[in-house]
Amino acid sequence: MTSSALDYSALALKIKNWGQELGFQQIGIADTDLSAAEEQLHDWLAEGFHGEMDYMTRHGTKRSRPDELVPGTLRVISARMDYLSENRTTIRERLDDPAAAFISRYALGRDYHKVLRKRLQQLAERIASEVGSFGYRVFVDSAPVLEKAIAANAGLGWIGKHTNLINRKAGSMFFLGEIYTDLPLPTDSETTNHCGSCTACLDVCPTQAIVAPYRLDARRCISYLTIELRGSIPEEFRTAIGNRIYGCDDCQLVCPWNRYARLTDEADFMPRHGLDAAGLIQLFRWDEATFLQKTEGSAIRRIGYECWIRNIAVALGNSKTGPDVIEALQARIDDPSPLIREHVRWALSKHEIAPEPAWPA
Repeated sequence: MTSSALDYSALALKIKNWGQELGFQQIGIADTDLSAAEEQLHDWLAEGFHGEMDYMTRHGTKRSRPDELVPGTLRVISARMDYLSENRTTIRERLDDPAAAFISRYALGRDYHKVLRKRLQQLAERIASEVGSFGYRVFVDSAPVLEKAIAANAGLGWIGKHTNLINRKAGSMFFLGEIYTDLPLPTDSETTNHCGSCTACLDVCPTQAIVAPYRLDARRCISYLTIELRGSIPEEFRTAIGNRIYGCDDCQLVCPWNRYARLTDEADFMPRHGLDAAGLIQLFRWDEATFLQKTEGSAIRRIGYECWIRNIAVALGNSKTGPDVIEALQARIDDPSPLIREHVRWALSKHEIAPEPAWPA
């Protein structure tokens, strides 16, 4: 079928229907104008809020100009998929238990990159079966793409004060993915912002990382500190981390719009290896082989074993003092990793235990 003979409005509707058949909760279509987001990104980087995420400064304007990243791009098909596997009350109970290992709920199941990429590829192939060969490229948080700004432009929601995308009917606990395409599809309208005067996310942030509405200093964010940061966690933030060993959901849990968040029925997003209910001591005793085995196919593996143990050591420092906690920490006082030893010593000091000097690095 030639491009001139295509009914793009009808095709857009089909794409949205096919997307839902593939398990996406919503599909929207945006143009490539991200000029406002480009200016905001420039200001954010100038403030140094990206910390050690140097990849945010690479690629020049390709991140905010889709047609530079993929020449010929005219539209972006934006998709969202819910991931929440348990209700917010249960999540809060886990977060409030100092002996529990809290992992951000998006990371409990199979790596979302793989799940969404496969579905988006299937969607692109379905489009090709309808229109013939066309230019496209699939992305899932894997390239310089301003996915939240694109999704907002595509009408999937608005960017909230915590800088996450919020959908009025589904909250914010969902994944995003994109198909860059050269098809001149009709675009969807942006939604309006419904944060109003609410400051719940700013108020609840343990490290006050949301320094102003719509402004996140990643250097203070627990998700950054436990996932992106590879070195020592600054001591000023360690106590506030609590029992969060991978990411942080506080700003989403408190958001009023997440009362509409829907539980997923995607098997791939269900918790694996009991990580939704695991204890800190249990996970702290994993050796590297166990870590690699238990996190196979999971987004958690990307932080590596050393940072995994580093994070749990901090959480154990924040746990209730008890012989089992002290014993677990002391068992790693001479860990071969200087990074782990440093955080173990700090944790012991929190329990007013003076560790013996570790072996020299």
